[in-house]
Amino acid sequence: MYAGSFASTEKNRPRSHQLLPRGGSTVYMPPLRNLSSNPSSYRPSGDRFIPDRSAMDFDVAHYLLTQPKKAKENVGIVSPAKEAYRKLLAQTLLNDRTRILAFNRKPSSCADSMLAAFSDNPSFNQSKITKIKRQIPQSAERTLDAPDIVDDYYLNLLDWGSKNVLSIALGNTVYMWNASDGSNFELVTVNEELGPVTSVSWAPDGKNIAIGLNNSEVELWDSSSARLLRRLKEIHRSRVGALAWNNSILTTGSMDGQIVNNDVRIRNHLVNSYQGHRQEVCGLKWSASGKQLASGGNDNLLHIWELAMASRAANQNQWIHRFDAHNAAVKALAWCPFQSNLLASGGGGADRCIKFWNTLNGDCLNSVDTGSQVSALLWNKNERELLSSHGYDENQLTLWKYPSMVKFAELRGHTSRVLHMSQSPDGCTVATASGDETLKFWNVFGNPHMDKLATNTKHSEPFANYARIR
Repeated sequence: MYAGSFASTEKNRPRSHQLLPRGGSTVYMPPLRNLSSNPSSYRPSGDRFIPDRSAMDFDVAHYLLTQPKKAKENVGIVSPAKEAYRKLLAQTLLNDRTRILAFNRKPSSCADSMLAAFSDNPSFNQSKITKIKRQIPQSAERTLDAPDIVDDYYLNLLDWGSKNVLSIALGNTVYMWNASDGSNFELVTVNEELGPVTSVSWAPDGKNIAIGLNNSEVELWDSSSARLLRRLKEIHRSRVGALAWNNSILTTGSMDGQIVNNDVRIRNHLVNSYQGHRQEVCGLKWSASGKQLASGGNDNLLHIWELAMASRAANQNQWIHRFDAHNAAVKALAWCPFQSNLLASGGGGADRCIKFWNTLNGDCLNSVDTGSQVSALLWNKNERELLSSHGYDENQLTLWKYPSMVKFAELRGHTSRVLHMSQSPDGCTVATASGDETLKFWNVFGNPHMDKLATNTKHSEPFANYARIR
C-alpha cells in the first residue's frame, strides 16, 4: 500500500487531503509540499520511524542532495567571496536545516511519566525484590557413629520415611530414629543365617518398612509396634539389594538379576517379574506417577519398564527402553520432581558420569563426567538442582545447577566413599552414610524460612540428643 503511494508521479498526486475509496477502506495520502507553516494542520500518522511527508520540503531535500555534487564540480572556480555568500544564503533560507527526511515527534507516553514517578519514589526502590544467594554450610550439621555398616556399593541400607523417621541397617540390625523428637530404638536383629540386612525401604504411609535379606527373603515390619507383619519367600535365589514401593506394590531386585512385583495385600503376593538384567539389580525407582519403573544393574544396563506390563504374561514382559551408555554399574537413580519424564542416572567407578534421559522417546539429553564414582542422586524439591554423592576418590557431595550442570557447591567430610543418601520429608536435610562408619546430616537444600522455623522448636536438629548410632 505504502510502496505504491511512494511510487506515484508528482503529476498524479492529490494537492490536498482526499479520501480514496478502495474496497470499503480509506487510505490517507498526504501532500508533497511543506505544511509546516500551518502547525494546526499537522497530524501524526503511523509509526514515528516512518518518514512523514507532511513534515518534508522536497525542494529543500533536492537542494541538499545535489548541492554537495555541484560543490565538488565547481571546487576549482569558486572564489572565497562566492563561497561565503553561498553559506550565508543557505543559513538564511534553510535555517541550518541538514536533514532530508523528517520523522514524527515521539508521542507522549503516560507510561514514561509513571515509571519516572515510581523510580523517584524511595519506597518503591526499597520494595524491589532481589534474590538472595543461598548460603550452603560446607560442613555437616551433625555426625553420628554408624558401626558395622556393610561397605558394599550395591546395597541400599538407608531410607528416610514420610513420618520423619530414618532407618539404617548396621550389620544384622535395623535401627530407627525419630528426627522430630530425637527418640531411637532397635527394630529387629536377624539371625546370622538370614543376614546381613541388604536393603531397607519405607512404605508410602511411613508406618511399615520392608527389609531385604542376604538369604533372598523380604520381611515386612510395623515400625510403631515393632511387629513382623509377613515374610516373602521364594521370590529370589540370592540376596535382595534393592527395594521400591508403588502404593501397595513392593518391587524387589536381587543379585539373580530378577525384578519382582509383590502385592503385599494378598496371600499370593507375586504379581509379575521383569527379566532384562544379567547381573545384580542394585537400583530401583518408581516414577512419581507410578507408571514407570527404572532399574539399574551391575551389568551396566538401565531399563525403563511400565506398570501396565504387570498384567501381561511373563514371556511378554519387555522393557520400553534399554540404555547401555554407562560403562559401570548403575545404582544411582532419581526421577525429576518438576518434569515427570526426566530421569537422572549415575554410573560406578569406571563410568563416573551422570546422564539425563527422556523416558518418553529414549533420548539421552546430557552426560556429565563427575570425576568419581556416583553412588546416589537426589533432586531438590524447591529449586532446579541435583545433588550427587560420590565414592573413590573424592568421597564428596556435589550440588549441581540444572540444566546447566554447573557446580554450585561441593561438600566434604567423609573419609571413605559415600554409600547411601536419603532426603528428609520436608526436602531440606540430607543424610549420608559412608564406609567410614559415620552418618552425617547436611543442610544442603534448606531455606531461610525453614531454618528460622526450626530454631523455634525444641529439637531443631535431627537426633540432637545423640552422638552415636548405638
